[in-house]
Amino acid sequence: MKGIDQRVTEFEHQLRKAGLRMTQQRRLILRVLAEADDHPDAKGIFTRAFLHDPTLSLSTVYRTMKLLETQGAIERHAFEDGVSRYEHADQQHHDHLIDVETGQVVEFSSPEIEALQAKIAAELGYEIVRHKLELYGRKLGRKGRRKPGEG
Repeated sequence: MKGIDQRVTEFEHQLRKAGLRMTQQRRLILRVLAEADDHPDAKGIFTRAFLHDPTLSLSTVYRTMKLLETQGAIERHAFEDGVSRYEHADQQHHDHLIDVETGQVVEFSSPEIEALQAKIAAELGYEIVRHKLELYGRKLGRKGRRKPGEG
């Protein structure tokens, strides 16, 4: 995984490549995004950045995120909750498990799942070019929740 400063530099490069100048607010947004170890939405990024610059607008965050997505520097995920969440595009492939009660996004990798998907695709005469897997669940044993096998 890349360091925060390296990631910020790469984000800046992507925005310059798109013909944008680097403002202090954009640098702040890039820093907040580079430091994120979760899957923040634009409002979450705005909230974190606003603590450092109360003149920042939410529309600046949305525009910056859209540009980074267009440049391929970040990936946007639209999970079932309808909120677009973002993560760095430089990560190794992984899948997501989304907690339907808390919205927490858990990343995981499984060589067995990857092999099974490739096997199924091959049996159907295909090669996987890209894919994403999203699982939705709730934590077992939460108070007031049914456990598997309970009616």
